[in-house]
Amino acid sequence: MHDLAAAGQVWVSAAEAAAQADISESTALRQLRRLVDRGQVMVEGKARATRYSLAQGPATIDPINNQSKHPAGGIPWSGAAIALLQKLAAPMTAREPVSYRRELVDDYAPGLSSLLPKHVAAELLDEGRWPDQQPAGTYARKVLEQLLVELSWSSSRLEGNTYSLLDTERLFQQGAHGTDQDAVMLLNHKRAIEFLVDDGPMRGLTTSTVRNIHSLLMDGLMPEEQLGAIRTTPVYITGTTFVPLQVPHALGELLELIVAKARAISNPIEAAYFLWVQIACLQPFIDGNKRTSRISANIPLTLYNCSPLAFMDVDRNDYAQAMMGIYEFNDFSAATDLFVWTYRRSIKRYRAVIQSMGTPDQLAVRFRAALTSAVGMIVGEGAALDDAIKAQRLSDEDAKPFRTLLDERLDAMQPYNSARYRISEERTRQWIDAGRPR
Repeated sequence: MHDLAAAGQVWVSAAEAAAQADISESTALRQLRRLVDRGQVMVEGKARATRYSLAQGPATIDPINNQSKHPAGGIPWSGAAIALLQKLAAPMTAREPVSYRRELVDDYAPGLSSLLPKHVAAELLDEGRWPDQQPAGTYARKVLEQLLVELSWSSSRLEGNTYSLLDTERLFQQGAHGTDQDAVMLLNHKRAIEFLVDDGPMRGLTTSTVRNIHSLLMDGLMPEEQLGAIRTTPVYITGTTFVPLQVPHALGELLELIVAKARAISNPIEAAYFLWVQIACLQPFIDGNKRTSRISANIPLTLYNCSPLAFMDVDRNDYAQAMMGIYEFNDFSAATDLFVWTYRRSIKRYRAVIQSMGTPDQLAVRFRAALTSAVGMIVGEGAALDDAIKAQRLSDEDAKPFRTLLDERLDAMQPYNSARYRISEERTRQWIDAGRPR
């Protein structure tokens, strides 16, 4: 069977596969049918015109778990996902055009329905959540500097951005105001993520939060009046037969419904997945829907102190195929495999970042609000250090360790980490250029 599968690297007939594998044609047909049923081999044509080829090129099947694995360590596609990818491999001319199906949202009942397998969602929640009770947004703030670069870069790369990860980090560290489209896209992602982490816990999961994320992501990339606005004109997606919903009033209604249902989902991992696929499928904005869905998926994760989702190392073609599976067939199998794979990578990545920081600084947690206030007064308003400390009304016992922490924060202050103190990058640069006065 392995020889026969290897013979299917190109489109071949059963007779050609039999000759290459040195078996009879009837044996070849039986094995090919078995491989087709498992999703390992694609088939096209009928009768004498039937041809076979390996699904997804060089991917191989794990016979124990019935999963396809790319040799470079990519997504381990399940058998169901491989079967879907096989259907998507057919030429577009052979696929029937399909329109948006609102039952994807209408039929979903929070608490009863689940797009992710429930046991998988529960496992991911156990693996990804912060172990202690902390205020909303604590996890994301802890890894903010890494998240800004990694989520901005990976999400932008899925849109065709050509900056490298190192270039992205340099762009953010220098506080540059890039003028080329790729730089604008990256800087917009950075601002949207800062908004998510800084304002998200106070705003909560609302339609306004999603629309503000869109406006930040697309600032300077589309007309001002379209930022955060529900589209009133048709939108088309290349590379698929899917036709998005074109009724303006229904788009706004459905976005409200998607957000309301996501808010009612008790498991934040399921809520993140639900937002990601539903916003991308609805296409509520004239452009920028996929990047909005990726950042918005992090809203429930941030609110419930779960590891953020950075989509690191996701291949553009894999991502597009997963989305098309939902668009054209209402089949979530490839999207589920992709989400679970990339979220587990995010969990490991940000767990390592947290561990590298050591145990949480209990004083920093206790003084969080006072530190934010004092840094804001000194950097944002030009107050003196002593005045900023006095304004926090601390006890004599707390004042000394607080001053030490405050000095550390001021020494580490940079434009790219100023969002947590609600201070603009420009004001931070002015304060630094003035010699960090305190």
